[in-house]
Formats: sequence, C-alpha cells, structure tokens
Amino acid sequence: MPSVQLNTDVALGVAIPARNARGRIARLTGVVDAVLSSHNYPPVIERLMAEALVLTALFGSLLKEAEGQVTLQAQTENGIVDLMVCDYLRGELRGYIRHDPERLAEAGPNPSLFALFGKGYLAITFDHPVMNERYQGIVPLEGDSLAQAAQNFFAQSEQIPSLVRLAVDKRDGQWVAGGLLFQHLPEGEEGRDRLHTRLDHPDWPHVAVLAGSVKAEELTDPALPLDDLLWRLFHEEDEVRTLNAVQLTRGCRCDPGYVRSVIARFPPDEREAMVGEDGLIRVDCEFCSSSFSMSLNEFSVD
Repeated sequence: MPSVQLNTDVALGVAIPARNARGRIARLTGVVDAVLSSHNYPPVIERLMAEALVLTALFGSLLKEAEGQVTLQAQTENGIVDLMVCDYLRGELRGYIRHDPERLAEAGPNPSLFALFGKGYLAITFDHPVMNERYQGIVPLEGDSLAQAAQNFFAQSEQIPSLVRLAVDKRDGQWVAGGLLFQHLPEGEEGRDRLHTRLDHPDWPHVAVLAGSVKAEELTDPALPLDDLLWRLFHEEDEVRTLNAVQLTRGCRCDPGYVRSVIARFPPDEREAMVGEDGLIRVDCEFCSSSFSMSLNEFSVD
C-alpha cells in the first residue's frame, strides 16, 4: 500500500500515551479550491468555507468506522450567513454556505463571527451505520471563531478537555487551511466514561500549552509535513505516536443515477407535482451547484 503524503489534503492522527492525550492535525489546499470552484463566493465566505472544511476534516478523522460520516451544520437567526453545511465520508469533503450578499457587503472586509451568524447554533452529527448509531451535539455559536465554537462543543456536549486551532491563508491565489485538535482522554485513545474526565488533570495543561503554541503560518505552510510539525511541538515528550493518515479529497454524491433513484421512490402523483413549466423535474445540488433534469417518461408506471 503506497504511503500517504503528509503535506497537503491530508489528516494525521497522533497519540501521546504518557499524557493520555490524542490529537488530529490536517491541512487542505486542492480540496478547498475544488469545493470553492463550484461557487462564486466573496473572499470572506471563501475563508469561512475553508475553515469549516478543515474543521470537518478534523472531526471526520476521529471516526474509527470506515463508513462513518460527520456532518457539521450551522444555522442562524438574523445572520449574514443563513446556513452552512459541510460533511465528511470516506475521506471525501463537501460543503456550501448560503448567505445574504448585500448584508455581507455592508459588514466590511472583516466581519465578526457574531456579525456573520447572529444568534445561531452549531450542530455536529456523527453517523455510525455499522453500529446503527447516530450522535448529535448542539452548541451555541459563541466566541470569536469557529475554533472556539468547536471547543465549546467538546466541553459542553462531551465534557472532554479539548483544544482547537484553525488557520487560513491565501498563497499565490490558492487557499490553504490548516487545523489542529487535541483532547485529553483518561484511558488514552479509547477512553472509558468520558463524562467523568477530570477537566483539571495535571497532564492536560502541559499538552494544551504545547499544542496551543502552534503558529498559524505553520498550519498553513504546504512545505512543512504534518509529522515534522508535530515533532516541533512535542519533541521533548518520551513517546509520540503518529496514527494512520487519511488522504482527503473533494467529493459529492449527487450522480444522476442516485438522483433518479431518489425521485423514483416518490408516488407517481408526487412526481407529477415536481414537474416544472418546461415539463421537466429539476433537482439542484447545493454542494456542487449541479442541476439534474429528467422527464416523467424516465420512470416506470407504478
């Protein structure tokens, strides 16, 4: 099996056994550009999308189940951004943001998180199809960044001491997004009863200080392999284990066959109600801006 390159479009796991800590570090370049190429977002929204994608990659890389899926969704009240959705499945990332262009233009070049989202919440859903389990945590979109909102998710929903850092930069016309997530688990990678994790465990402040010393320019430097960056942060530890790396790609699951199969599940009368003035059923994908059209004749008569 060929080795995974550790510079860009990859997430890498790490464990520090003696400190009962685990982490994930990720960096995206081509994936961000591929997702953004389907949209015509202004720079502020492009930056937000880049941050959300790398955050989703960090969450997705926590999954142990190959078919597991993570969905990150932000919904708001009276925000410039009305809806933001990203998801992860088998190393594939996709996402889109719905926003008000006029209000964004009035907000200036660097709107705050509150200006973008207003009163809103962040919902993160973990789907485990093999185990037939779904877990969702919901936290208010508070703080000054998506990274802070993610930390609030772990603190409030799972009560796990966590540190999240996100950084985004544009180099030679290409977006680069990097992220780091570290957590304290009382029994290492697996953990036991997470609700009883001690928030003041003596090992955690040490790990948090080292992980938190990461610089934004390190997270967004495509020339710096992620394992080298981890070495910079934790080279004084007795043992640091890197876990399997996950190659990340842009992926959308809206192929014509799948869309047709979904429409075919509706009763004939409901399919007829979907027909537009041009005599066709049209389905648009928000993730990749693709539009699929089909006629009623394509479906067998029930």
